Amino acid sequence: MRFLLLSGLGPANLNSPYLEGSLFTANPSEAAREMLRRAGSADLSLGRLAFDQHGRRYALLRPRADTTPHLTTVTLLSILENSGHSFERLDLEDVWEGRAKAPAGDVDVVLLSTTYIWNGPILGSAVRWVRENLPGTRIVAGGQFTNLKFMAAMRDHPEIVAVVRGDGEIALPRTLDALAGRGELSAVPNLVWRDEENIRINPTEYVDIEEFPSPLVLGDQPIVPYESMRGCPFDCKFCSFPAASPKWRYKSADKIRDDWISYADRNGADVISAMDSTFTIPPTRLRRLLEILPDSGVPRWEGFSRANTINSAELVAGLKAAHCFQLHIGFESMNDDTLKRMSKRVSVKQNRRAVELLSESELSYYGLFIVGYPGEDPEMFQDTQDYLLREYSGHFALSRFSITDETMPLWQDREELQIVADDPTDPASPWSHIGMNSAQAAQLYKETLDKVRLTNDKAVLSLWQHDYQHWLMPRHDFATNIAVEKCLERMSMAPVDHTDLDAGAAVIRDSLHRLRDHGVELAPAGQTLVCDPV
Repeated sequence: MRFLLLSGLGPANLNSPYLEGSLFTANPSEAAREMLRRAGSADLSLGRLAFDQHGRRYALLRPRADTTPHLTTVTLLSILENSGHSFERLDLEDVWEGRAKAPAGDVDVVLLSTTYIWNGPILGSAVRWVRENLPGTRIVAGGQFTNLKFMAAMRDHPEIVAVVRGDGEIALPRTLDALAGRGELSAVPNLVWRDEENIRINPTEYVDIEEFPSPLVLGDQPIVPYESMRGCPFDCKFCSFPAASPKWRYKSADKIRDDWISYADRNGADVISAMDSTFTIPPTRLRRLLEILPDSGVPRWEGFSRANTINSAELVAGLKAAHCFQLHIGFESMNDDTLKRMSKRVSVKQNRRAVELLSESELSYYGLFIVGYPGEDPEMFQDTQDYLLREYSGHFALSRFSITDETMPLWQDREELQIVADDPTDPASPWSHIGMNSAQAAQLYKETLDKVRLTNDKAVLSLWQHDYQHWLMPRHDFATNIAVEKCLERMSMAPVDHTDLDAGAAVIRDSLHRLRDHGVELAPAGQTLVCDPV
């Protein structure tokens, strides 16, 4: 039998419209071009910004050469390679963009990953592509969405003949064997399957991820995604992940070290991207990692952390010595009542302490915040806005609250907080609660980003940087890089911030002057710039 794996990211980025009309876009507006002319830089192109290093002239905005592969795809490819089944693979991004082409020849079963699918219509789009391009082909689904919505998925889509729930290392190969006539679907753990007109639900079994081999990564891979745990010990109400993977398990520090060294040796990995919701727990494992990683030869690594874990200068220094270069931290709010509503289990004091410690180090970090969580009113969010305006330093992201599905634990508070959503399965759908509605949240979102850009010299929105190498000037310190990004941000957003053309032109001139102070200048037109890593 021949299988087709459909896996990849979801179809949308809700925050991207914020950059429209800026110099970050490919086609600046007529007003933007006039601002540049009045600033004396009519031919300015962000790609011509450059700095000198070791006798070479580097582009400031060097395209990111390598992206992090999808963890789910890496894991599934490893499972399929080890099982010996013949398969092809298509990226779901090609399906969303309308450029996916079915492979030549017969396909017996499509394996559909739903990890980055968050509602019924999106699942329907993927199933429709299979129906139209591979008519009559059966689908086996698995991943986060169908872990929770397996009955609805099979009810709405007769093409889906089975759903693998939870761990797939054992269940998926045995499912494929059974479909090929080498076993019975009734004997496969974690499987929901069609038995003529009936839906059968097999018992659940969990893989021992400490004893089971970690995924085999194929070929050279500069950045390797990594999963060190499954499930989550926390119960944040905006996250349905624990419901889909209820048993928390984690790999030991020694296994993590050995895996990372293996990826460096076998795949040439320069960076490990730990994709767990919270890599820095449990504390005993973190302490062991800080003991064994510094002299181990592991690659640089990044991961997600809770704020209360970052509680001392010694711990931050230990992370740096252990080759951590970047942390992503979900602060969510700077209002204690909102944090309690979220069941976040951290305090504003702990959030503030983490930022203070990290800002004094050379570790890169990204703070994640939310506007509009149920129960939060504009006065409560003001605490978060004021903090971003007056105290925060470093990269940050602000997300508008959205309801991704009706299984989120926050629905337990539906009556108390008067939570209403036009479509609980659509994150773009209008909503309201006792504190505000989605239109107010969108207004506060834009207002906050605008104010922070214009008033806080040390806080930089993390949005446009993802296409470029990080840091922009890696041989310079944290403060210099933040200052350079702030100048670039203000200059590029001037056409959005200023309706007065002369005022916008003044911002562009001032930003170029400040960039020169940091060693960044416009290279002559036609000059070749180095885009290799510095």
